[in-house]
Amino acid sequence: MSETQLPVLDHTIQLTNLWLKKLAEEHHIGDKHHCYSALRAVLHALRDRLTPEQAVHLGAQLPILVRGIYYEGWKVTETPTSERQVDEFLARVEAELPPMFPHDLFSTTKAVFDVLWKEIDPGEIAKVVDAFPVPLRILWPGLAQR
Repeated sequence: MSETQLPVLDHTIQLTNLWLKKLAEEHHIGDKHHCYSALRAVLHALRDRLTPEQAVHLGAQLPILVRGIYYEGWKVTETPTSERQVDEFLARVEAELPPMFPHDLFSTTKAVFDVLWKEIDPGEIAKVVDAFPVPLRILWPGLAQR
């Protein structure tokens, strides 16, 4: 028997748990709480760095539950933000993380971007990477950088 008895909701819960499991097991982010915090923080920094149109296109590719996390608290009129350097982008990620987050920002951001690269349509991710300033593209997996 399913948890919600609604297949669409059960499916999005399964997909979200799969993403969190990948962050935990493939990237050693820690427990599900740390993985959720990392996913949320990086998604918010990414969303805010994109134009509203780019952000919406990316959001449409996300599982329903992850999409809700992605859009949570979005202030569309304040985007895109202007980070052009890695340390500036990582500062945005850090601002979204709980205090004393126990993992390094660079690795955490790369881990979330790796999951996005593996789970989302490559054409959509290519558009996102191409929209990033060149110095920020180092945060994406090598194949995504082309």
